[in-house]
Amino acid sequence: MSAVPGAGMRSTGFGVTSFDMPSDVAAPRRSGPDSAFDVCHVGVVLRALLFVHGVMAIGMVFASASFMAWVGLTGAGSSVALPGVLIWLLVLCALKRPLAAAPVAVQWLAAIGFGAIAAWLTSTLVSALLVDATGAGLGALTGLGPVLAGAAIAATMFEWLRLRAKATVPAETTARLAELQSRIRPHFLFNTLNTALTLVRLDPAKAEGVLEDLAELFRVAIGDTAESVSLAEEVELAQRYLDIEQIRFGSRLHVSWELDPDAGSARVPPLLLQPLVENAVRHGVEPSPEGGVIRIRTKVKVGRAVLSIANSVPKEASRPGNGIALKNVRERLRLMHDVAAQFETRLEADVFRVQIVVPI
Repeated sequence: MSAVPGAGMRSTGFGVTSFDMPSDVAAPRRSGPDSAFDVCHVGVVLRALLFVHGVMAIGMVFASASFMAWVGLTGAGSSVALPGVLIWLLVLCALKRPLAAAPVAVQWLAAIGFGAIAAWLTSTLVSALLVDATGAGLGALTGLGPVLAGAAIAATMFEWLRLRAKATVPAETTARLAELQSRIRPHFLFNTLNTALTLVRLDPAKAEGVLEDLAELFRVAIGDTAESVSLAEEVELAQRYLDIEQIRFGSRLHVSWELDPDAGSARVPPLLLQPLVENAVRHGVEPSPEGGVIRIRTKVKVGRAVLSIANSVPKEASRPGNGIALKNVRERLRLMHDVAAQFETRLEADVFRVQIVVPI
């Protein structure tokens, strides 16, 4: 779906001025204990697999008489460790809500117990599939050894998950606070109000629309926002922002939308798109007497939502920014989606492009 340049735009010149925030806005709504069991992410799975295989490979050094023996034992151990870790993560992922509500002692007991059970299941299965487990190099990987190793590794990984959760909450709070504090530039507010006052006599209906868009932007910027919103909601908010800027810049601002409805269901941090289109206006349109072009596209590719914001680069260099908006967007994407999200910026001739990829 595409829109005629300049039509259906929304806008607001929020920017980089700090102001005091209400105390209930600074802290995001997130349950601390629940995040310790938030293992349903590619990044957690990859790190857990690397950790377990690394520990196993080091441990096999002390049980091997030669390099080839070490290679054989490590390969044999992988046949037990890989499915064991995946089973443990799947169980924690499936039970993360009830486990998060349980007492800490129960959480530890469940994490260690599931680790021991997963190790026992996989070692028993492997030994059953191989007729001569000892001859295959799995003699040390059957019996009580894998159970104890599974329990110990599960305890270590669970402690890592707890520390990770504790570290993430203040980092997320700081990122959210910085993001909220960078939302409103006073001169944009003054410009918007002056525009509305001018329109009151000339076009009261349009003046009312401008104030409604401004009110919605302020409501989202300083309100009690959720942990995540849909990409479709972010697009709607960006349209409100560009609607206001369209009135300000008139024919100098050309906006093109190519929106895939299927991508709108992707979950993203709130106020993700608005600072990016604000940057596009500030550095791509405002410095140029001729104005500029902004293109926003969303599409679904290989089961993931792809968001692209591109703006023309004027010949006249704009006042250099400090990169806070881009760094903030990247950090919040990492906190929410870990390695499952991608964020990249690139300058292509006279076009600056930001591309974001998130899971659906």
